[in-house]
Amino acid sequence: MTISAAAIQFNVKQGDVDANLEHVRTALRRAAGTGVQLAVLPEMWSTGFSYRNLNELARRTAGIVEELLVLSRELKLVIVGSMPEPHGEKVYNTVYVADNGRLAGTYRKLHLFSLLGEDKAFDSGDSWLLAETSIGKVGVIICYDLRFPELSRRLALEGAAVICVPAQWPKPRQEHWRTLLRARAIENQLYVVACNACGPIGKLDFFGMSLIIDPKGELLAEASETEGTISAPLDMQLMADWRAQIPCFNDRRPELY
Repeated sequence: MTISAAAIQFNVKQGDVDANLEHVRTALRRAAGTGVQLAVLPEMWSTGFSYRNLNELARRTAGIVEELLVLSRELKLVIVGSMPEPHGEKVYNTVYVADNGRLAGTYRKLHLFSLLGEDKAFDSGDSWLLAETSIGKVGVIICYDLRFPELSRRLALEGAAVICVPAQWPKPRQEHWRTLLRARAIENQLYVVACNACGPIGKLDFFGMSLIIDPKGELLAEASETEGTISAPLDMQLMADWRAQIPCFNDRRPELY
């Protein structure tokens, strides 16, 4: 099976849910019109990291999820992106996987970026997600999770064919972004669809460079630093053939590490 995947990169308007939602509605319809089946959005795409009123903004998330479910059914899409989920005095940074009208799974970010104080506003999740979707098994990690290869490896061992990475990865660490994403694809012999934010958001500047990478680590599509959607076909037979050619999973020695 070959599926068409896209990363919808845009400048997330901090605290402006209506503007972000309108952008995503339009972009999803445009992507679906080109045959896209999997669409990945940036991290915290609905609100940005609007810490001052994050709890209040998070109350809108349930309604947005319902709209995404309707859109996913109408457009025959799997939609992946993270938003704030209410949780007591804090919130979770949660990915919602909408699949043709149903919620295929949720994932709460495991690794919080303490350098920017995420741990003060967010609670961390305690489980990983491998979503069973209409296009196959989809694993999810969020931004900083990328620096913890054990999580991606677990998803691969559980059968993920694609790992989706919603992110807000700022300048100046562009090369870390590219290198880590390619490493996750190469070492796990699977597809990676990574969507970053772009442009200034609050006090930070984001470089975009969303990527779609194949199981050999080759770049199938790469965004610039401006808003836009990239897409590429994900050929599952290519993945199976590559894994047969270099059988890394069969040659593992997990009893020794």
